[in-house]
Amino acid sequence: MRVFVAGATGTLGAPTVRLLAQTGHDVRALARDAQRATRVGELGAEPVVADLFDGAAMRQAVAGCEAVLHLATRIPPISRMGRRSAWRDNDRVRTQGAAVLVNAALAAGARLYVQESITFLYADQGERWIDETASIDAVWPLASARDAERETARFSAGGGAGVVLRFALFYAPYAASTRDTIRLARWRLFPILGDGNAYMSAIHVDDAAAAVVAALALPAGIYNVADDEPLPQREYALALTRAFGFRAPFRVPIAVARVILGAGAPALLRSQRVANGMLKSITAWTPRYRSAREGWPAIARALA
Repeated sequence: MRVFVAGATGTLGAPTVRLLAQTGHDVRALARDAQRATRVGELGAEPVVADLFDGAAMRQAVAGCEAVLHLATRIPPISRMGRRSAWRDNDRVRTQGAAVLVNAALAAGARLYVQESITFLYADQGERWIDETASIDAVWPLASARDAERETARFSAGGGAGVVLRFALFYAPYAASTRDTIRLARWRLFPILGDGNAYMSAIHVDDAAAAVVAALALPAGIYNVADDEPLPQREYALALTRAFGFRAPFRVPIAVARVILGAGAPALLRSQRVANGMLKSITAWTPRYRSAREGWPAIARALA
């Protein structure tokens, strides 16, 4: 399949492009500059140097492609996540960027449009499993993800198959956010929050990339991409520290956690036990790392 990828050198995009090329797809990928274009070529794709927000350039880049994958994000580093200003670029990628790509995909007559989204959108459900029908609570900084999902629905309304992949928390040895998390854990700054019973849903990025490739055969709809066994936050933190041989994490009262997390607290303190059954029932996809108990030791070995 002829596939266009935006965000090809990012945390999710790079392994996805590599896997697409390895499985026989003809991949064209967006690059913001010459350096990233070189990286795209190394991944096995044809680079297109252009601006995501340039409608004419995107129509030209997407022409002839059967599928368009919007995997671009600009997530701020952990140290800046509590600042609203730090999310402006990412919000623009999710809103204006998605609108431009959907317009280009419709103009090209593409069959499929795939939008990266997030499971953080779901409201707190305690111990209950969360499927794709669960209620949404798009507090800051999540609203722009919903905007991107609405653009995907517009593609479906135009006659194509719009697929939203709601990804759980990413982790991978090559992800900057993962390395930041490891540093925090080493300094005992990745604490257990309250009683630690709130569920955290995660997905190793290699498994996430495999889900994107599997999505090329999906009908229009929304699909969760999470591992098989979401862990209570306490168990997630312990899986991380044990994998690297760090001291056990501190416990922080919820009231203190709310102060530390600031404006991001409502989104980050939810209990989200996300189910992946719909995606697994339609495709052959299944996560290699069933939970963070398997994923974090694999990352520790990769970084050793």
